[in-house]
Amino acid sequence: MNLPKDFIEQSQAILGENEFKAFEEALKSETPVSIRINETKTSADEIAYLNMSAPVKWSLTGYYLTERPSFTFDPLFHAGNYYVQEASSMFIEQALRRYISAPVVYLDLCAAPGGKTTLAYSVLPEGSFVVCNEIMKNRSNILAENMTKWGASHCIVTNNASEDFTVLNHIFDVILTDVPCSGEGMFRKDPVAIEEWSAANVVMCAERQRDILDNIWPTLKPGGLLIYSTCTYNLAENEENVHYLVNKYNASVLPLDTTGYPEVSDGYKYDYPVYRFMPHKTQGEGFFMAVLRKPDTEDLQPYKLKEKKAKNKNKSKDVAITVPKELDSWLQNSHLYEINSVNDKFVAIPKAYMELYKAVQSNLRIVKAGIDLATVKGKDLIPEHALAMSIEINRDKFHIAEVNRETALLYLRKEAIIFDEDTPKGYIMIAYNNHILGWMKNIGNRANNLYPQEWRIRSAIK
Repeated sequence: MNLPKDFIEQSQAILGENEFKAFEEALKSETPVSIRINETKTSADEIAYLNMSAPVKWSLTGYYLTERPSFTFDPLFHAGNYYVQEASSMFIEQALRRYISAPVVYLDLCAAPGGKTTLAYSVLPEGSFVVCNEIMKNRSNILAENMTKWGASHCIVTNNASEDFTVLNHIFDVILTDVPCSGEGMFRKDPVAIEEWSAANVVMCAERQRDILDNIWPTLKPGGLLIYSTCTYNLAENEENVHYLVNKYNASVLPLDTTGYPEVSDGYKYDYPVYRFMPHKTQGEGFFMAVLRKPDTEDLQPYKLKEKKAKNKNKSKDVAITVPKELDSWLQNSHLYEINSVNDKFVAIPKAYMELYKAVQSNLRIVKAGIDLATVKGKDLIPEHALAMSIEINRDKFHIAEVNRETALLYLRKEAIIFDEDTPKGYIMIAYNNHILGWMKNIGNRANNLYPQEWRIRSAIK
């Protein structure tokens, strides 16, 4: 690994020569592999075949693996039973558990591909609602895919720039800004990150990060929490930006208890309680995190919905159509949801958050919201893949066809599957080890595979 000269000098200035040598050696070692379990769908015992070596100390559901398996060919990965997430970034869980004890409205501003968002969705108190955003369109679709597989219902996925959120005044209780950065913490995992690194890019990233923080700060409620994180080692993108928030907005930097994690480093400048994960000390990649509280002295001026004046940035307009009564029976707790029609699709939105949904819908581009239930095609009501993935689905309303691993992988490749003659006609769910993978429509002489085309496995089956 040939590290840039400026990066070496920058790191030596922070760490000192002796510690830098250990740091440099760690960057040459193998990248640890870790996962986080979706406890609403599975348990550690059920996926023990992944060869988990040890738990991640700072996450109740995180585990290291002895080696990296071929996740692509594991049906339970596609069923949303676990997420492959870098261990250091799971430390966000400590902030959520320490400072949040009641339901909140949570924003993950730079969320793709979804590791930290699925973590927050699992850790936040029951009844919370998560808005997760990604500025890049293709990555926002990946984010929506991962939130769908996780089974999220109290969630909206958006595709916007940070400045688009400024109209949502005082709407979020907690905001995570895992900001785009120079990616120094990815050197071991991604050689391209080394090639693209420069001292000038570090300065540019730090400036862009402050712009993002300025844009998003008005949307945070007085007394609310902002979690700031990066995957870099330098001071400009880390301690200096925390200092910026303290000076400009009078933010308070909140401590976390790390007595059980001596491998977690403190900051290298100022005296704020910030947390660094360095590869020569922790089993993970580079990560920096700080938890800040907005002063509660600011007058609370919540966003007020003005539907007639608000500009709807969604490309298509909603067209009201009659909601079939049968959709209520497709959900276990249908009384907690309001079913909306969006063009030819029916979507279930938690009733407790309808005003939030309307505010987001009026101002931002929505990729996914709530639970997609069904699409109308002619006289047919086609169940959506998100419904099959949701933990809210009423499984008793549909026939479930249990398949072996070979057949499950054929299904995930969107290939044909032949059913027994006694399999009922109509829409049926495909399951592997009793975990739903998606829908097929059995029409007797053949069956249509309804797995999403863009999600299908494209590699040859191993």
